[in-house]
Amino acid sequence: MRRHSNFLGTWSPGAWVILAFSACAGADAGSQAENVPSADADAEMQAAANRLSAEEAAEGFELLFDGESVDAWRGFQMDDVPAGWSAKDGALAFTPGVGGGTLITRDTYTDFDLRLEWRVDEGGNSGIFFGIVESTESAFQSGPEMQVLDNAGHYDGGDPLTSAGSNYGLHAPPEDVTRPVGEWNEVRIVRHGNQVVHWLNGVQVVEYEIASPEWEALVAGSKFIQWPDYGRHHEGHLGLQDHGDPVWYRNVRVRRIPS
Repeated sequence: MRRHSNFLGTWSPGAWVILAFSACAGADAGSQAENVPSADADAEMQAAANRLSAEEAAEGFELLFDGESVDAWRGFQMDDVPAGWSAKDGALAFTPGVGGGTLITRDTYTDFDLRLEWRVDEGGNSGIFFGIVESTESAFQSGPEMQVLDNAGHYDGGDPLTSAGSNYGLHAPPEDVTRPVGEWNEVRIVRHGNQVVHWLNGVQVVEYEIASPEWEALVAGSKFIQWPDYGRHHEGHLGLQDHGDPVWYRNVRVRRIPS
C-alpha cells in the first residue's frame, strides 16, 4: 500500500487524465487494428470462398471460377476473355475502361442450378444471364437476366421490375433483400424445363414459367418483343453482364439438372 501511495504522489490529477486518455486511445487503436483485415488476409478469404463443399461436390456441382483461372469463360462473340475481366483478389472482377464485353461460359447449359455471390460499388449495375445464343447483337437479346444492382444508388432500383433480383423488366421481387453496398450478395438461379426460380440472400424473390401465357403477355408488353430470340433457347450460355460499372463475382458454381 505504501508503495502505491508514494507512486500516486508523484503525479498530478491532470497527468492522470492524460495517461488514462492515452491508454484508452491506444487500446482502442490496437483493437481497431486487430479488427481490420490485411490485404493478404482478405485475398485469402476470397480464395477460400471459391471452393466446393463436400456436399456440393457429391451433388455434381462444378466450379466456374476457382479464384484464379478464367478458363471457363470468354467474351460474348469473342474467342477470349475481354481485357476488362480478370481474376483479382479471389474474385472475377470487371474494371471499366480497360476492354469491355459481357462474359459468357464456354459451355452451354439447359437445366441447371447456378449459385454465386456478387458485389457492386455505389450505383453499380450488372446482371446474370442464361440461355444466351450468339446469333443476336447483344446477350440480353436472347438471355433472360437476373438483375445485379445497388438499389439505393441506381435509378433502376426505384422500379421493382428492374431492381436487384428481378427477372429484368418482367418479374419483380416482392421486397428489397440486398445487403449494403460493398457486401456480398448470395444468388441461386434454378431452371428446370421452363420453370425458373431466383433466390437472393436466401429469399425466393422471383418464380416464372417461360412460354406460359403470363410470360408471353409480359414479353409482348416489354422491349423484349422486338427480339424474337429472347427467352426462346432452352440451351445456351450463362453470362455476367458488362454494364460499364465495376462488379465482382465469386463462388460461381453450377450443377446440371437431368432433364
